[in-house]
Amino acid sequence: MNASKARKDLLHNFIVNVGDGSFFGFALGFTSFGTILPLFISNLTESAILIGLVPAIHNVGWQLPQLFTARWIASLRRLKGRMLFLTTQERIPFLFLALVAWFLFPNHKNLTLIVTFILLVWQGLGGGFTANIWQILMSRVIPGKYRGRFFGVQSSAANLLSSVGAAAAGVILERFDSPLDFTILFSITTFLMVISWIFLSLTKEPAEGDESGLATPPPFMEMIRISLHKEPSFAWFLFYRMLYQFGTMSSAFYMVYAVRNLGFGEAAAGILTSVLLITAVIANPLLGWLADRWKRNGILVMGAVAAGLGSMLAWQSPSGSWFFPVVVLQGIANVSYWTIGMAMTLDYGEEEDRPAYVGLSNTMIAPATILAPIVGGWLADFGGYQLTFLVSAILSLATAGIILAFVRDPHARVRGLA
Repeated sequence: MNASKARKDLLHNFIVNVGDGSFFGFALGFTSFGTILPLFISNLTESAILIGLVPAIHNVGWQLPQLFTARWIASLRRLKGRMLFLTTQERIPFLFLALVAWFLFPNHKNLTLIVTFILLVWQGLGGGFTANIWQILMSRVIPGKYRGRFFGVQSSAANLLSSVGAAAAGVILERFDSPLDFTILFSITTFLMVISWIFLSLTKEPAEGDESGLATPPPFMEMIRISLHKEPSFAWFLFYRMLYQFGTMSSAFYMVYAVRNLGFGEAAAGILTSVLLITAVIANPLLGWLADRWKRNGILVMGAVAAGLGSMLAWQSPSGSWFFPVVVLQGIANVSYWTIGMAMTLDYGEEEDRPAYVGLSNTMIAPATILAPIVGGWLADFGGYQLTFLVSAILSLATAGIILAFVRDPHARVRGLA
């Protein structure tokens, strides 16, 4: 491939995949796993456990399968066709949610609840089985020195349109009665998911030849052992990602504490949410650019320190107004961990063993993702929310020390690559 075509394909792939992420985020604004879907479930049951399972199913479903698909992905030369099929499995469930909302909700509550959770598991696992192969495809079409900017711009656009979708969803819920309101929301999500898929389908995958003669990857456990042996600091990167879940467990309780303990109004809490989203919109491309020009692990340290400072401010906050800088710091921490962390994961290893690194960096943190909010809630019940904030601050700052001392920056190896 000549340099001119490579640059043209890079620009094309950058644009269409930002388009994919933008409409995917827009779609999830109308059917948020943190607000809209829990609200839908709350109309079917009073169980806080079932309501709380909604975001947990989504997060764990996305994380858990990634390691188990690594060996299969490593055996493939062509990824796009399989990835497009798999990603339909995380999009189709929204169409069925619209049908469930119209035909079953709210007159058949038990059946609606059962079918909804089946669809949520389908959607979560669909995302998980797509995640690894999608990240590997992105590593093929976006060169290493541009990945921070790409993931930053894509995440920023997704957050921006997601906030627009969330605002529109609030208007729809207010103006329409059930079941029409949820039917409209799930239908809009389905339509936007189709547009997102079309953008994704326009990705130009580099020609790698057919799959005949492709070496068989080593056995599953051997592939993991080889990956950790090749990149000794990767084990510390995994430990950082696991510990970070506990370092940021306080963020789940910021809004509740500000409203219940500091007299912050619910309207003001909505403004806090907007501040968080705006921070993500600004921080994603900025930190992505900085990570490409400087070093990825430096941005991870910045994010861990931001998380620690945010928890300390929350711990000492005398009024709800203190939570404006708290959520700004939280937004920076989120971008550092998710956007820059994803770009850094793709810098580890060579082409053939990169799926193992992607799988390990996500599947291994799934248990911590589940346990962290439980531990945070137990600490809050035992000693109040301030105890949760204090412990989170200590653990966040500890993760910063771990990165500085033990996590090597693999981006240094690829920074000069086209």
